Amino acid sequence: MNDARAAGYPLSYLPRDLTSGLVVFLVALPLCLGIALASGAPLFSGLLAGIVGGLVVGSISGSSTSVSGPAAGLTAIVVAQIATLGSFEAFLLAVMVGGVIQIILGVVRAGSLSAFFPSSVIKGLLAAIGVILILKQIPHVVGHDSDPEGEMSFTQPDKQNTFSELLTVFEGDFHYGAAAVGLTSILLLVVWGRVKMLKNSVIPGPLIVVLLGVSMHLLFQRLGGPWAIEASHMVQIPVAESAKDLLTFLTFPDFSQLLNPAVYLAGATIAIVASLETLLNLEAVDKLDPENRNSPPSRELVAQGVGNMVSGLIGGLPITSVIVRGSVNVNSGAKTKISCIFHGVLLLIAVALLPMYMNLIPLAALAAILLVTGFKLASPTLFKQMWSEGRYQFLPFIITLLSIVFTDLLIGILIGLGVSLLFILNSSLRQPIRRILETHAGGDVLHIELANQVSFLNRAALDQIFNEAESGSKMLIDASNTDYIDPDILSLIQEFKTKIGPARGISVSLRGFKRKYQLQNEIQFADYSTRDLKDQITPAQVLKILQDGNERFHTGNRLSRDLGHQVNATAGEQHPLAVVLSCIDSRVPAELVLDLGIGDILSVRVAGNVIGNKSLGSIEYGVSVEGVKLVLVLGHTRCGAVASTVQLMCDHSDPTQVTGCAHLDSIVHEVIPCVDEEACERLDEMSPEEREQFVDEVARRNVYRSVHEISARSEVIRDLVQTGKVMVVGALYDVKSGKMEFLTEEHSTVEAGSVTD
Repeated sequence: MNDARAAGYPLSYLPRDLTSGLVVFLVALPLCLGIALASGAPLFSGLLAGIVGGLVVGSISGSSTSVSGPAAGLTAIVVAQIATLGSFEAFLLAVMVGGVIQIILGVVRAGSLSAFFPSSVIKGLLAAIGVILILKQIPHVVGHDSDPEGEMSFTQPDKQNTFSELLTVFEGDFHYGAAAVGLTSILLLVVWGRVKMLKNSVIPGPLIVVLLGVSMHLLFQRLGGPWAIEASHMVQIPVAESAKDLLTFLTFPDFSQLLNPAVYLAGATIAIVASLETLLNLEAVDKLDPENRNSPPSRELVAQGVGNMVSGLIGGLPITSVIVRGSVNVNSGAKTKISCIFHGVLLLIAVALLPMYMNLIPLAALAAILLVTGFKLASPTLFKQMWSEGRYQFLPFIITLLSIVFTDLLIGILIGLGVSLLFILNSSLRQPIRRILETHAGGDVLHIELANQVSFLNRAALDQIFNEAESGSKMLIDASNTDYIDPDILSLIQEFKTKIGPARGISVSLRGFKRKYQLQNEIQFADYSTRDLKDQITPAQVLKILQDGNERFHTGNRLSRDLGHQVNATAGEQHPLAVVLSCIDSRVPAELVLDLGIGDILSVRVAGNVIGNKSLGSIEYGVSVEGVKLVLVLGHTRCGAVASTVQLMCDHSDPTQVTGCAHLDSIVHEVIPCVDEEACERLDEMSPEEREQFVDEVARRNVYRSVHEISARSEVIRDLVQTGKVMVVGALYDVKSGKMEFLTEEHSTVEAGSVTD
């Protein structure tokens, strides 16, 4: 169920939503304060942004799991814009302007751009946040890091960086009390996640961690000395003496700056960056959602815009969807957006009524929750999965991850998107268009099959194909499956067809182009077998055509054919190139598995592809009257006719009595000479795999026998074979892979002799 559109709310969801909202609240509290501190803004502005993100954005959003609030990715922008505009009040006006722009973006459905974000970048973002949470929370867990919670950049305000801060910790600079709280909290969370009874309980592990942290803090206060946890390692919500004093924490925009162009430039910057980060985080959280729900991105932009207008109006920081809060929300088992709204309610209550009690929570306990969340986001399974998907997925993934870790969230994402774009452009240059070289009766034809959408990105690749075309070659450009072609591409094709191609001796044919493209469909070569082509071609060339056709079939590169054109062209007469004697098995349609068109072959089908008077007469007609150049005996693996013959022979059974088929004897009689009697005696002792191999070997021998019998029984075919005008060959089709093994004439002669002796 998508709760954004649901008519009712299942009460069974309420416990999970409330507990998830509680856990998100505990995590969001220090993040709101830390991001405000890192941004150089009043601490209360971060809390206001968190409250608005929960209550306002959560109510309007269509996402079931995303949670919004002040974001680490905007920290640098907030610092820069406050300095540029000269006051925090002017900056609040810019936040409101940014909100208006976001609403406009949502109304014009700009959120659809999120569909173009590569999944490798999204997964790189998730893994990077996980790695950063692990690296950044270790110092907080042991009570060392003086930087604010929620500071996510590689270079820190205290002139340290992510790794130098870790080295300082390992050198022994940590706090005993905070470390005891942090390490105990991690151990508790790990146990809670692995014990099934605890994991499925209504009480969330992070709540127990916070209660334990508060208890240990109060105990260490009594102990005093190095165990007492100082205020710098605790949550620090500003405390108001009364409700009236609480209102003094609010800051309002400076509307006198409405005519200042810098405000609108700052607002546009906030809107663009916040929207980009929101759309990326929304996609990322949706990928974590175990129910695989999709959040409407344009609606999310409207929700964020309204949230930023309200936040700017009352003195809050800019708001985005935040991956850290969202991932905690998902991992806590949230069912609907009620959890997001409830976390906003708890933030409001904590700020207004319970700041003194909230300030008893050690940061080490909250850091432990984030650290464990980081391990879930950056799991080894994700890295293995991305590695297995190949370099075009793994490289953008790992580059995005490293870029975010070594710079900050925004710069890292932009680098990841840039790298993905380079890979897309490279892929468009290398394989944007399907190219198939067909060995045709009239000579080789290069098929260029255009994709459904052909944009300017494909121009370089198409131009490269044109430049590499050899003089005197034939080219067919096929737009049968194309819905859109960029005007630049149409101009390129038109110029190559009318000027460049003919000047180089290249024959260019067109097929499937719509009238609006003003390119006339024209086939300048016969894409079916004609008398002239058949007279010119040799048996070896026909064999090559069949071999290439099956190669295309089993590799998934079948040609796109205009069957309607071939029907009309062959309506008056036919000039097939080959006769194919194949089994009646439904899995082996000759024209399909050889990737041929209408009028290319005569197809003779009989169970077991055996030779009898009627089948041989049909083949003779094709060779003598129609003048085909090749006879192909096409057998196949797992052949039912062969398997039945083997079973009947080994059981010494009568076909008519066993099957009730009075005319089956003629087929069984032709296959029996191919069965090894000694092996037949061991049939019941064979494993299923051995029995299958035995039957397939009989099928192979049966092909050899049919090849031999065609020439042995037909004088007209034998004479044409001896003069080199006709070739008789065999092939065994694998029903599992779709690939044919063509059996040479030399081997077939040897095998046929051994069979008939």
